[in-house]
Amino acid sequence: MTEAADAPTFDEPASLDEGPDQPTAANEFVEIVKTVAYALLIALFLRILFFQPFTIPSESMAPNLLKGDYIIVTKFAYGWSRHSIPFSPPLFKGRIMGSTPKRGDIIVFKLPRDGHTDYIKRLVGLPGDRIQVTGGQVFVNGKAWDRKAFPNDVEDTGNPYRKELKPVFRFEETNADGRKYMTNDYGPDGDLDNTQTYLVPEGNYFFMGDNRDNSLDSRVPEDQGVGFVPAENLVGRADLILLSWDARAALFKPWTWFTHSRPSRFFHGLK
Repeated sequence: MTEAADAPTFDEPASLDEGPDQPTAANEFVEIVKTVAYALLIALFLRILFFQPFTIPSESMAPNLLKGDYIIVTKFAYGWSRHSIPFSPPLFKGRIMGSTPKRGDIIVFKLPRDGHTDYIKRLVGLPGDRIQVTGGQVFVNGKAWDRKAFPNDVEDTGNPYRKELKPVFRFEETNADGRKYMTNDYGPDGDLDNTQTYLVPEGNYFFMGDNRDNSLDSRVPEDQGVGFVPAENLVGRADLILLSWDARAALFKPWTWFTHSRPSRFFHGLK
């Protein structure tokens, strides 16, 4: 009797779980969280050390900055203080690698009376300067800054019941360092166009808005306006209008981002 033939054999199929472990939903979620965290840390690093975006909320710097302008502020221009960090934590005092700003710079700073609200104005007075405004003209250390009249403009008063226009007087101002920029004026104003003489204390700065009759700035005492601004409160120098929208643009109406944009102001350098 012959032996039965051997039964045919087959290779076993490879196990489906051979090789690296398959990702689970939990692992994928962890990876997403890590990616987002890294991105946020990089953004925070850049925001603290280099550049920060701001949106202009008012017309106090018109005609050079308009409500709805989206600007880029250079954080390292004057060094860093605790106000360079979000929420201004009291980690240290003074400025690290600080440098003196120049008259005419447009600067974002923290409002002295609360240390948290962001303001943007033009630097007019350095420590030790004597500042006075007479008839709308700026005097620094007894010398008048030149004002060259430009054609007047008109502006809507914002009356909700009827359309009203008011005249806007335009001047090109030249400061003591020869820097030129446009300013707005609405005519004689007893409080803002004619001021006392301010002596800027050591370690502080004096700011004014380019919209001279529509700006709470260093001409207004600290309890109501800005007063003198400590060097520590400087956040950075405004250098560029990146994008701009008029008042009719709305966050939840995406089509208005295009129909009410102001392309002529895109990538516009500030001076």
